[in-house]
Amino acid sequence: MVYHMKTTLNIADSVMKELKREAARQGRTMSELVETALRRLLQQRDPLPKLPPLPSLRSGGHLADVANREALYRAMEE
Repeated sequence: MVYHMKTTLNIADSVMKELKREAARQGRTMSELVETALRRLLQQRDPLPKLPPLPSLRSGGHLADVANREALYRAMEE
């Protein structure tokens, strides 16, 4: 079963005039044209770009056990 949601959109007057003209030219409703355009827009999403790897750093070792709160406080005070 297909459900349709009724909604309100704010569309510039100039775009609305073109939409009405195009709908009449194609013999389709404005809703059909808007839905088709939105589906196309949502289907053409660009894939996320591949990110470069994060740099690796040498920290010189652990200063404290992260599970030991008192050791962490001592390390931060030093």
